[in-house]
Amino acid sequence: MRKPIGADVWTGRTDHAERRSSFRYHQIVERMELDAPCKTFSTNTCAIIGFECEEGVWRNQGRLGAANAPNAIRQALASLPWRTAEGHRLVDAGNVTCSNDKLEEAQEALGHTATDLLSKSATPIILGGGHETLYGHYLGVRQHIGPDASLGIINIDAHFDLRPYDNQSSSGTMFRQIVEKDSNSRYFVLGIQRFGNTQELFDKADELGARYILEEDMHEGQMDDILSSLHAFMEHQDYVMLTLCTDVLNAAFAPGVSAPSPFGLTPMVVRTLIRTVAAHKKTLSFDICEVNPAVDENGRTIKLGAYLTNEAIMTFMGRNTDDAGT
Repeated sequence: MRKPIGADVWTGRTDHAERRSSFRYHQIVERMELDAPCKTFSTNTCAIIGFECEEGVWRNQGRLGAANAPNAIRQALASLPWRTAEGHRLVDAGNVTCSNDKLEEAQEALGHTATDLLSKSATPIILGGGHETLYGHYLGVRQHIGPDASLGIINIDAHFDLRPYDNQSSSGTMFRQIVEKDSNSRYFVLGIQRFGNTQELFDKADELGARYILEEDMHEGQMDDILSSLHAFMEHQDYVMLTLCTDVLNAAFAPGVSAPSPFGLTPMVVRTLIRTVAAHKKTLSFDICEVNPAVDENGRTIKLGAYLTNEAIMTFMGRNTDDAGT
């Protein structure tokens, strides 16, 4: 169910073998021995987990290919400059895989891995996979913080993902699964497409008390009010987790996703949202979902996904700068 990452994934340009100011991701990342006991990390450690799964996308009738994204995003990250203080660490906890259509088992396995990393003071950085990745991510965070803590789930997404799950769960049901079963979770989604969701889904969002902001109301000149609302939401929670579905981006920037849209947010707006949420002391973790290498054009979406993941990692690391070396 979980497998280590081969050395061939983390490769890239080397400007200098010893001078840290010249290092790139592939020179920093530490591949975890999955069966070896691991002591608690310092608070300035991010831990990458891949979720090789698209069963939820298949059930939701989306375009397949997202299961190949975790290693593709790693390869795009590998040559990016590593620009943090000495003492910050990046570890790779391997990939959780979904086999034989057993989505729910794979989500539980992802949750156990996330809980383990959180208990060791690492910040999980989860590379999906379809957006069903989020449910496994949630299971791990909830197990870590306990049932009574309030949890704010911030979703940057074109879709509510509040479909019924009576027959089976999918990449379109996760937030309804969470909010209906967990009275201590709160849902805030940014980037909703007016015509990417039926009226029934808007009604369900209102019924469940979800907060949302439409994509058409999220131009760069309007961000101050949006960020104020985001901060107010986070301040009212005990903990926060962040998920990014890359179909929230305009297809001109991100053609390689499971459900592309001619409308959508710009990368600059999404970057601002990621930086804002990851900088908050209550935010525990991040995932990126729905990057689809099978339908990408010249690796554009993979590269953008890697850059946005880098923004999350660098922001978490910057938040912990005072802890470097502890």
